[in-house]
Amino acid sequence: MKFSIIIPVKEINDYIRTAMPHYKAMEYQDYEILIFPDEPTDETFPEMGDKVRIIPSGKTGPAEKRDMALEYATGDIIAFIDDDAYPSAKWLTKAAEYLQNSEYGAVGGPAVTAPEDDIWQQASGKTYESKMCSGGYTYRYLPEKQREVDDLPSVNLIVRAELFKQIGGYDSNFYPGEDTKLCLDIVNSGFKILYDPEILVYHHRRRMFKQHLKQATNYAKHRGYFAKVLPQTSRKFTYFVPSLFVLGLILGPILGAFLPFVWYIYGGVLLLYFVLLACSIHNAGSFAVWGLTMLGIFCTHVGYGVKFVRGLLSKELLR
Repeated sequence: MKFSIIIPVKEINDYIRTAMPHYKAMEYQDYEILIFPDEPTDETFPEMGDKVRIIPSGKTGPAEKRDMALEYATGDIIAFIDDDAYPSAKWLTKAAEYLQNSEYGAVGGPAVTAPEDDIWQQASGKTYESKMCSGGYTYRYLPEKQREVDDLPSVNLIVRAELFKQIGGYDSNFYPGEDTKLCLDIVNSGFKILYDPEILVYHHRRRMFKQHLKQATNYAKHRGYFAKVLPQTSRKFTYFVPSLFVLGLILGPILGAFLPFVWYIYGGVLLLYFVLLACSIHNAGSFAVWGLTMLGIFCTHVGYGVKFVRGLLSKELLR
C-alpha cells in the first residue's frame, strides 16, 4: 500500500524544510511526497532520495493544488497535510492499518499544536483545544478516543485514491471549506471516515491575534454559508452558539437601560462565562499563555459569531 503525501504551498518555506526529517523518520516508508508551489524552484531535498517531487501549479488555491493529486499521485492512498504541519512517526502506519478495512474511505486524526511554537502560537492552539471554543470538536486538536466522524480538516485527512478520483476531488467552490464538502461526498458514497488519535500530525498555529482571528472568522463565514447548503454536517447547534453569545452581549445593555434588574443577570452570566472559560483551558503551561488564551477565546467567540451570521445571510460563497 503506497501513500502519496500532498502538500499545497505558495512557495517552499522553512516549515517544509524543517518537516522533512520528520517524514524521513516515519515508521512507514512506502510513500512519495508531492509538493505543489506556485512557481518553479531550484530547491531540492537530497536527504529524501527520490521520494520528493516538486510540481509547479501556477498561482492557484490550495483546493486546486490538492486536486492535482488526481493527475500526479501514484499511490493507492492520498494523504493530505498542510505545509505548516509535519507527521508523527506512526502517522502512516496507523492509517495503513485501518485502511485494510474496506468500510473506511478515509481516516484522519488530530493536528496537535507543534511543541516548538512560540507563546502567541501556543495561545492560538490552546484556544482551539478549549471546549468553550471548539465544543465537541476538540478531537481535531487533541488526541481523543477513536470514533467515526463525518468531517475532518485537510491538514490531516487520508483518502483512498480510487475513491478520491470517483468523487472528482475537492470542490474548490467551497474553499476554505472544501474538506467539509469532500468528507460529505465520501460519506454519501457509502464509506465511513475514521478518526484515530494515533493518526497524528503536529501543526504550527497562526499567531494571536490578527492571524488567528483572520483564520477563525474566515472559517466562520463559510460555516454559516454551509449551514444553508450543507445542512447534513453544518446545521448543528454548536455552530450557532457564538452568534447567540454575540446577540446576548448586544441585547443585555439595551434591555438593562429599560429594566435595571437585567444588569444583575447580565453581569452574573458574564461572570459565569469567564469562570467556565478559565476552567476550560487545557494545560496552558504558563500564565502568559493562559492570559492570551482567555482573551483569544473571547475574541474568537465574538468574531466567529459575527462572521457566521454574515455567511448565513450570503447568497453565494465568496473567497
